[in-house]
Amino acid sequence: MRLSIDVTLNYAIDGAADVLLLIEAAKGPDQRLLLQDLKVWSDTPLRAVPGEDGIGQRCWLHGEGSFHAEYRATVEILRQPRDLATLGNTPIRLMPPETIPYLLPSRYCESDRLEGFVEQEFGGLSAGPLACALVDWVAGHLTYASGASSGTTTALMTFAERRGVCRDYAHLLVALARAGGIPARCVSAYAPGVDPPDFHAVAELWIDGDWHLVDATRMASSVELARVAVGRDATDIAFMTVFGRATLNQQRVTVTRLP
Repeated sequence: MRLSIDVTLNYAIDGAADVLLLIEAAKGPDQRLLLQDLKVWSDTPLRAVPGEDGIGQRCWLHGEGSFHAEYRATVEILRQPRDLATLGNTPIRLMPPETIPYLLPSRYCESDRLEGFVEQEFGGLSAGPLACALVDWVAGHLTYASGASSGTTTALMTFAERRGVCRDYAHLLVALARAGGIPARCVSAYAPGVDPPDFHAVAELWIDGDWHLVDATRMASSVELARVAVGRDATDIAFMTVFGRATLNQQRVTVTRLP
């Protein structure tokens, strides 16, 4: 699977502000960058820093007034589909140390508040079978609704409201998985067929020795997701963080499958 990615960002920054940009597809064993070009109109040089867990990279820059960025890439996805239901259990005490932060509650994923629900609803399940049941539950109980949530909406709020956008689906699945003893992290990604076209958020679950991408909105399969960044929740994977104030003028994300 090869994807063509085309992104344009145009914002007006109120005064001047430092900006953290996170829109480049990440290199990795399951995806290869065949072509990549990032252009940012800025008075200061870009400074690249590693992303969470060493996946992808962020770029620091300084913006003043008009801020414009363009990103083009061709990504080859090398990932093979996996049947989560067949994946076995690893006792928490034997999990690698890098998974520990993804077992704990975070700002937008209050997994400790959902432990009782997971035990009551999915008691007896673990690892792959539990992951499948949680994905089915989130997909079946939430309604995708643009504008139904905001930047402050948490997994617990989505659990109560039963509607949201991709970020909310990812937060709730991650929180439920952590509540069930499965390390889970949020992932920003590019995917074809996302409606409306935009930066996409999915979950990644650590089961049976590896990370597995899951899109609870069911807009994209794991073999057509181009990973950008990972983190505990949306705080870590935001495509742009402005340390100041900014107004959106134009934002366009186009992802196309290539023959």
